[in-house]
Amino acid sequence: MPAFKAACIQITSKTDVHENLKTATELIREAAAEGANFIGTPEVTNMLEPHKAAAREKAQLQNDDVTLASFRQLADELDTWILAGSLVIKKPNEDRLANRSFLIRPDGSIAAQYDKIHMFDVELDTGESHKESRAYAPGDKAVIAQTPWGQIGLSVCYDVRFAHLYQALAQAGAGIFTIPAAFTHTTGLAHWEILLRARAIENGAYVIAPAQCGQNSEKRRTYGHSMIINPWGEKIAEMGEETGFITADIDTDQIKRRRQQIPNLKNNRDFTFEPAIYDATAAE
Repeated sequence: MPAFKAACIQITSKTDVHENLKTATELIREAAAEGANFIGTPEVTNMLEPHKAAAREKAQLQNDDVTLASFRQLADELDTWILAGSLVIKKPNEDRLANRSFLIRPDGSIAAQYDKIHMFDVELDTGESHKESRAYAPGDKAVIAQTPWGQIGLSVCYDVRFAHLYQALAQAGAGIFTIPAAFTHTTGLAHWEILLRARAIENGAYVIAPAQCGQNSEKRRTYGHSMIINPWGEKIAEMGEETGFITADIDTDQIKRRRQQIPNLKNNRDFTFEPAIYDATAAE
């Protein structure tokens, strides 16, 4: 498989769809000018609207979404793959929205789309709480996309905490994972890097993780630190907490090499367990 240059765009999406699109577009153009031929944006690129009613009012159906249409035109113009990390999309005949990732080919067509499976429903000890499932309907299908560089497994943000999803993607053929995110600053500081590196190491896979950063709303601060990680778990590019982008060369030959060195995907075995706690004294 050939090598390619990947880029992660890092922005601070707020409530204005057109301002967010303008910022993302400028950075995508800059990354393409530096030779990136795979460019990813963060979760909820089109808006990070904390109020459900307002998000519902602003969200558009997929065929009408201005950000998706603009990214498709941009991919065609720049002759590059664009991952719209996720967009807030209105679902027909349903009150809840979709948190949907799109992979766009260089001709502007959609190669794959994925609805975030795992919803971030949590109350933090800082007093910050999130109930993503109130506003968003979870997806129920894992997705792999075929590209010139091999198969890419799509995921979004909170999915990163569910290791079995990535093992399933890897065993189905994915050697690259995209993990666009809007991690809170609190959980990002504690877990973001560790989780990304773990998913890469466990599966001998590249991780491309573009992230939101900064103060997105009065109650939402995101961590940033977009990263690109190789199959050995090494960071090959990382940002801080500012807007901008990073790039890294992806050597897809590393995927096969690292999986041969640590063949845990091949060594994996099915198992059963007793439903009751094992009583060691019963065997005596």
